[in-house]
Amino acid sequence: MSYTYFLIIFLTVIICFIASFDRRIRFNRFFIPFLKAAIIVAIPFIAWDIWFTAHGVWWFDTKYTIGVIIGGIPLEEWLFFICIPFACVFTFYCLDMFFRLDWADGFNNIIVFVSVIICSVVALLHHEKTYTLVTAVAVIVTFIYLHFIARAEWIGRASFTFLVLMLGFFPVNGVLTGTGLESPIVNYNPEKFLGIRMLTIPIEDAAYGYVQFLLVIYLFKLFKGEEVNNSHLQI
Repeated sequence: MSYTYFLIIFLTVIICFIASFDRRIRFNRFFIPFLKAAIIVAIPFIAWDIWFTAHGVWWFDTKYTIGVIIGGIPLEEWLFFICIPFACVFTFYCLDMFFRLDWADGFNNIIVFVSVIICSVVALLHHEKTYTLVTAVAVIVTFIYLHFIARAEWIGRASFTFLVLMLGFFPVNGVLTGTGLESPIVNYNPEKFLGIRMLTIPIEDAAYGYVQFLLVIYLFKLFKGEEVNNSHLQI
């Protein structure tokens, strides 16, 4: 039994959690909207995770986990889908509050069209690579929905925030994929992804995290709006 994966999750979220109670931020007011959003998004992502693990697209080295397996994946992996989005959404909330990122929304069209075109080409050229194909399709569907159906105006802000979050993405995902360890916590079937790595991290992981982040932000904004409206009604 090892606490390596658990400690990665804990250290990623603890500072953000404590800072949530800061009087200037008061993100703790939105814990419930966040949990609703994160859990809804986690459902398909955990199903994706379980299926990929069962079919050998990726697998976990359990010597780095506490040994509790649920649905074929470690308990820490379940916690990943709540704790990591929490740190990401908290960062987005703070950056947008203190630095006014509205300027970034002027890049919405460019971000959407470039991402959809690149992912479409990648999906067509590498359709036999399961992780690559599913991730590319997820990016395409997410952007089409957010931009053309939901008319989300904050894609630029979210994308800029995700770039900032890469500062944390590299150490966290780096350790998960083997940086500083004898062997990776998460292992990938080389036949199922492009093989392009950012240090030790498959490039698909960045797109995977990007999609998850965008969807949680989308639902968080919906539920946060409901929370604020209900509070006004109660007053």
